[in-house]
Formats: sequence, structure tokens, C-alpha cells
Amino acid sequence: MSRPPTLTLPDCARAHRLTTARGEFAVHESVPPPGVAVRGTALLLPGFSGSKEDFIALLEPLAHAGFRTVAVDGRGQHESPGPRDENAYRQEELARDVLAQAAAVRTDPAEPLHLLGHSLGALIARAAVLLDGTPFRSLTIMSSGPAAVAELQQSRLRMLTDALTTMGMEDIWRAMRLLDPPEAADDATPAALQEFLHRRWMGTVPEQLLATAHQLTHEPDRVAELAATALPKHVLSGAADYAWPVALMDAMAERLGAHRTVVEGAEHSPNAERPEVTAAALVRFWETVTP
Repeated sequence: MSRPPTLTLPDCARAHRLTTARGEFAVHESVPPPGVAVRGTALLLPGFSGSKEDFIALLEPLAHAGFRTVAVDGRGQHESPGPRDENAYRQEELARDVLAQAAAVRTDPAEPLHLLGHSLGALIARAAVLLDGTPFRSLTIMSSGPAAVAELQQSRLRMLTDALTTMGMEDIWRAMRLLDPPEAADDATPAALQEFLHRRWMGTVPEQLLATAHQLTHEPDRVAELAATALPKHVLSGAADYAWPVALMDAMAERLGAHRTVVEGAEHSPNAERPEVTAAALVRFWETVTP
């Protein structure tokens, strides 16, 4: 679970609801300040049990570099509504949501649109590109691998899905807190962040968690399919990762012929752990694929 370093939106950003052909989605949108030319738009997809807030620390540096940014709560995540039906969260359905979001944010067809997915969001972004990559100028895969997550993480997800079928969300939240590492303990977490993390968990639809946990534990290797697309690709990760081994992401980048960035001092959430370095790496990549 990503822990944003701040919950305060910068002056360049606002929270609103994005209306698409597939419903409304809660978003944070940032725009370049006056005097800074717009060089493109980035659509950011969060990971499992995450939300748009995981990208707050990227909004300002990307805006100052000239990029409009739209971070999304996916269907059934945090502040975006979703039905109590697992079938609504099949990967293809979530991928079609991304294509609808892309159509809604792409007001100028000549303006480059860059797609970024973090963790689970990267698997959904990949599925969207394989359905239709034409809206996008590039794809960044952040902290995500070629197929299912590592075995230890699969075990944890199986425990969670078992709990979701027998326990309420509040009881599961309390149980998860007992399993947190010391640095994530409540007494080490600011009160406002504690309240946000709890509210985000309680706002997420249980069926969304069940369906996406299944995707994380059963995702096939689709790297060859993605490599066959002409879309420029970027694999970005921290120097360590509990969900996918970094060496596996290195190999995936080679198979994709992708640009590769390793953010030193970061682990599974470089967007939250080292946002300035991560933003600079994104800008460098986008500059290489934007005329």
C-alpha cells in the first residue's frame, strides 16, 4: 500500500470528477503554471488498494516541466464509484475504462498523451494499450513485472481474498495493521495520513479488491504482445521491490526494448518515496518521444 508523503494538493492542481463515456472518475488534475508551455498530458493509474493521492508529490514537478497530469481513482477505488459485482472489475473492463479516460482528457488530438501505471495499474495500462494503443504517445510501467506477483505476495493476497469473503472491511483493516512493519505503525504515521489510509480502504469496493487480487496472482506473461506494439515504453522501479524482483523488471525491459530507470533509495513506490527523482526521470523519457 502506497503512503503519499503529503495529502495537500499543490496550487497547480485541483480535485474534480472526470466525466467519460463509461462513467465518472475522481481525479487530481494539475496544469503547468502561467508562462510554462504545455508539452503533453500524462494519465496516471494507481496500484492495488491505492488511489490518485499516491501521485500527489509528482503533480507539481511535472507541471513545472510543462506536463498536464491527471491521476485517477479507478472504478471502485477510493472516491470513484463501482458496483458490488466482481465481473465489473475484470481486467478488460478496467482497460476499457482507461481508454474512456484517455478520450475524456485528450482535448487536443495533437497533444501527446502519456500513459503511466503503477503496480496493478501497469497491468491494466498494458491491457488498455493491447486493446488500443493509438491514443497514447508512450507507456511507462512503474514497479510492475511481466506476469503475476512474487510468490510471497501471492500468499498475502490469498490471505486477503479469504478474509474478504468472511470478514468486514473494518475488521480486515484492524487485522492488517497488526501485520504492518514497524515503520508503518500508527504511532509512526501522522494522524492525518492514518485517517486517510483508513478512509481510502473503507471507500474501496470489496469486489474490486477480490477481482484485482485475482489478476495479480494469475496474470499471464504478455510481454511479447506488448513488445510487438510500436509504442515507446519505459520500465521504472525502485532499487528494491517486494512485489516483483527488480532483476525480473530488468529482464522485462530488455524484452520490451524499453527505456529503463532504477530510482535509488526507493522501493515499490518511487512516485511517493522519491518523487522529484521519479518526475525528472519521467520528463527525460517523455522528452525523447515527443517531437
